[in-house]
Amino acid sequence: MDHSDLTTEQVLRRDIPWETYMSTKLITGTGLQLLRRYDKKPENYKAQLLDDDGPSYIRVLISILRDIFKEETVEYVLALIDEMLTANPKRARLFHDTSLANEDTYEPFLRLLWKGNWFIQEKSCKILSLIVSARPKPQDAATANGASKSKELTTIDDVLKGLVEWLCTQLKKPSHPSRGIPTAISCLSTLLKEPVVRSSFVQADGVKLLVPLISPASSQQSIQLLYETCLCVWLLSYYEPAIEQLGASRALPHLIEVVKGSTKEKVVRVIVLTLRNLLQKGTFGALMIDLGLPQLVQSLKAQAWSDEDLLEALNQLEEGLKDNIKKLSSFDKYKQEVLLGHLDWSPMHKDPMFWRENITKFEENDFQILRVLITILDTSTDPRTLAVACFDLSQFIQYHPAGRIIVTNLKAKERVMKLMNHENPEVTKNALLCIQRLLLGAKYASFLQA
Repeated sequence: MDHSDLTTEQVLRRDIPWETYMSTKLITGTGLQLLRRYDKKPENYKAQLLDDDGPSYIRVLISILRDIFKEETVEYVLALIDEMLTANPKRARLFHDTSLANEDTYEPFLRLLWKGNWFIQEKSCKILSLIVSARPKPQDAATANGASKSKELTTIDDVLKGLVEWLCTQLKKPSHPSRGIPTAISCLSTLLKEPVVRSSFVQADGVKLLVPLISPASSQQSIQLLYETCLCVWLLSYYEPAIEQLGASRALPHLIEVVKGSTKEKVVRVIVLTLRNLLQKGTFGALMIDLGLPQLVQSLKAQAWSDEDLLEALNQLEEGLKDNIKKLSSFDKYKQEVLLGHLDWSPMHKDPMFWRENITKFEENDFQILRVLITILDTSTDPRTLAVACFDLSQFIQYHPAGRIIVTNLKAKERVMKLMNHENPEVTKNALLCIQRLLLGAKYASFLQA
């Protein structure tokens, strides 16, 4: 059978020759006794054994994963632990019992993430995530489970960083075609509560891996994946470095697109809570207004939601958006339009007052907006955007005292020249105007245009 399609139930039907392992000294006599007492017994009987002496069984299972490398046996022990934790996730606390202080309980699972087949990887990830989440707080960061330092143990930071690395690898290149990504997202939606995980995930450039998964879902399976992805984004919306990456990776249009079409209350709630968190951050407020969120919030408020947190968050979002609309200057709107890379003939582009009042703002951040405009000439395929970008450059040349010199130094001329041969007449007309102003100066170019 293909290991990628194995289930815990199928694996637990195997008979493992524990006695053979004892005869080769891979397990102790005590270990064999415990395994015989536990293995193949009814669920309620096993539950009682774990209640009475759980850490002893954990020690035996960990020692097998550490010392025995036969694939069938490793799969079997992982299936036993998976079954145990699925029946009662609180049993993950057993791995942190003080009697296991000198056991490196994390190491076998961390190693198996990279060494095993898909069944082994998936179970190791799930078990490790549960164990990590169940550790006692506050945590002694120096050791695996806040215990003795008498020997070198895997630190919690090592575990979390190792997990993040594996999860990001799954998002980029899944080990299993249909289960790799859902498994990774499910674990992340639990682990991103951890500050170390947020930091490692952002450093690994993980945020942009989530964005393609934020898209309207239809099947129950895809709705759950969408919900858990949005849960990850919500957890990241509390972490400043992640917020910057959410902006750069264009997460916001994706979130708003999903809310427009989703009727699943839990999906709408987690996205609205995320939008509320992002509203006051950087240019998110202006972008939300540009993307029509005020109207969407009105529409959402008119629907019959039962969740009070969602209704409260919608009211807060509505008030915050109103405040933002009041504060938003015309240059903020312009800046937002340029940074989005989608330009249109809104009134400000041709308004002399706008250019006179805001021309010095183009100097901010080493002419950031001007540089983005010039980049748009290279990267955009939209004729309207290209035409408006050429026109805006010509406006900058006209209204800034050193406009021609600055635009020339930023190597814009070559890019605009290319567009003079564009198939779209609107683009060629505005590229020509820009070149005229660049070569002749604003006064003569305007005369020619007349």
